[in-house]
Amino acid sequence: MNRIFGRGKPKDPPPNLSDCIGNVEARAESIDKKIARLDTELAKFKDQMKKMRDGPAKNMVKQKAMRVLKQKRMYEGQRDQLGQQSFNMEQANYTIQSLKDTKTTVDAMKIGAKEMKKAYKQVRMDEIEDLQDQLEDMMEDASEVQDALSRNYGMPEIDEDDLEAELDALGDELLLDDDSSYLDEASSAPSIPEGMPSDSKTNKDGVLVDEFGLPQIPAT
Repeated sequence: MNRIFGRGKPKDPPPNLSDCIGNVEARAESIDKKIARLDTELAKFKDQMKKMRDGPAKNMVKQKAMRVLKQKRMYEGQRDQLGQQSFNMEQANYTIQSLKDTKTTVDAMKIGAKEMKKAYKQVRMDEIEDLQDQLEDMMEDASEVQDALSRNYGMPEIDEDDLEAELDALGDELLLDDDSSYLDEASSAPSIPEGMPSDSKTNKDGVLVDEFGLPQIPAT
């Protein structure tokens, strides 16, 4: 069949914005190089005009400089157009990519919602409630076991009245222990003498003292 009818021409791939942007930017760079070359020529013409006197020769150089300047302005306009085209395509490409990312996000969310529904169907609320009831019963049983293990046994039976009497007596003993009158007696005791031992025989009260200033004990 191919021999009879031949093969059709392969279809060209659809245009790609990224490729188009690359081509436009390459053209703009080429124009920038041309503008730079024209700037170099203009600088030479300007330098020549500074060294020349007014006359036909200077006017001829001036005309060449004017033609180069017109070319430069034309290239600058083309470069500006290409820059605007590149900018517009970049914005369109950004919008397209954003829409693709949004679609991908929405598709992922849809898949997640389906998975959640499927997982929720596998969860039975009655089983959860039964499990909670079982756990509560087990906790109560464990508490009863702990109470049984901590139960007191082998303790003698004691009359409640005897315990109350002993408790009242214990309170009186505690009150006696709180008596601090002995502190008053200790504060009224004679103070310890200060300073070096004195050679005087009597203190300021006329009491006989020894060489350390302490009251002497009368001999029996």
